[in-house]
Amino acid sequence: MLHHYYTVKNSGVDEQIIQKSRFIGYVRRVETEAEAQAFIREIKKKHHDATHNCSAYMIGENDEIQKANDDGEPSGTAGIPILEVIKKQKLKDTAIVVTRYFGGIKLGAGGLIRAYGSTASQAIKTTGIVHRELMQGISIIVEYSLLGKLENELRNSNHILDSIKYLEQVEFLVFVQMDQVANFNKWIIDLTSAQAKVNNTTVKYAELDVD
Repeated sequence: MLHHYYTVKNSGVDEQIIQKSRFIGYVRRVETEAEAQAFIREIKKKHHDATHNCSAYMIGENDEIQKANDDGEPSGTAGIPILEVIKKQKLKDTAIVVTRYFGGIKLGAGGLIRAYGSTASQAIKTTGIVHRELMQGISIIVEYSLLGKLENELRNSNHILDSIKYLEQVEFLVFVQMDQVANFNKWIIDLTSAQAKVNNTTVKYAELDVD
């Protein structure tokens, strides 16, 4: 599993008018090629009356699945420019469909490349990008006498305090960056004078918005 990577938020859409043609960009996070193809079919069905529904997607830890489709536009003027936008922004598990309603003015190859690329970029910006970082879940169990101190320190740290369970003792569930686990454990032991029980739990990705 990758320790961190960038992808889009769940889904989004934006559009623009270029030389009287309407370009609508749809973005969706996908984890399999089947999901990407289903997304493309969904948009094609929604805009069955459009002149073109051009698409591209890139999937996998090593970007092993990359596809682009011009859907009737001149070869290389639609799908590839969309794919290049995904690559340039270093996004994984991302699919984009750009729907075009022709407005009567031909744009030429260069104009089409710019139109499809800019629509994809604009749709990504509207959708939003997230930084996904693999984190280790850590359970910290302490006596109630340490509750206030530990909660305050955790909330003022850079770690993610996921939950607090108030049982016979207090259990904090915290998510910590993988390369900080050893330092975090030492910090907790020092903070509680070795009175805390510290154990690893699940590993998951945390998502942080990218401006």
